[in-house]
Amino acid sequence: MNQFTLIAGPCAIEDDFTGLEIARKVQSICKDLSINYIFKASYQKANRSKKNSFTGIGNTKALEIIKRIGKELNVGTITDIHESHEAEKVAKYVNHIQIPAFLCRQTQLLIAAGKTGLPVNIKKGQFMSHDSMKFAVDKVHSTGNKNAWICERGNSFGYQDLIVDATAITKLKKHGVPVLMDCTHAVQKPNQTSGVTGGDPSLISSIVNGAVANGVDGLFIETHPQPENAKSDPHTMLKLDLLHPILKQAMKIRNALM
Repeated sequence: MNQFTLIAGPCAIEDDFTGLEIARKVQSICKDLSINYIFKASYQKANRSKKNSFTGIGNTKALEIIKRIGKELNVGTITDIHESHEAEKVAKYVNHIQIPAFLCRQTQLLIAAGKTGLPVNIKKGQFMSHDSMKFAVDKVHSTGNKNAWICERGNSFGYQDLIVDATAITKLKKHGVPVLMDCTHAVQKPNQTSGVTGGDPSLISSIVNGAVANGVDGLFIETHPQPENAKSDPHTMLKLDLLHPILKQAMKIRNALM
């Protein structure tokens, strides 16, 4: 990861057009700020609190939309996999693989992702120490794929909150792989009695600035034109109109430290 990178897009593919609308806007912002852009969207949402929560529009249809966005805009693409058998199929549609935080210890999943040969972004589990993420990276590296990344997203604090350690980026960098900061899931408030994860997106800019000041290699930000109407993670996604000023401030901090 030679250039500062932004992984951004909606939480999930919701329809035929919203993902492309978001990707076009984010791509324009990244070009303006000289940021490498990777479009992100989940093709299915397997980790849901409630059985009737939105999980997707159909796996193949969603993957085809992600692939089409990447091809039309000439941008990188990334999506999550949840079981080892998904890796080979998904690798035909995207050029990066992501491992969800809850699954970062799943040995066969990490090995399957590594075997695709694609860069693998491993979300650090909320329950994991920074030191223990070395073993997740080792599992990907064991396949001969040396392109593993770690994505910080906070640690569990009690039952209904997360906390971001200000030293997290420094601790994760010692594993010798690129480190990103998930700035939207870090503001989650999980385990709400409603069965829908809450959050406080007003804190996203603070997470962004802190990570950049500590030398993070890139950012992960889920964004949507109307988060309140999104079918997944409506309480944590950043409103798309706010993305440019937040990134502009972040790049000023990064450039001042270089």
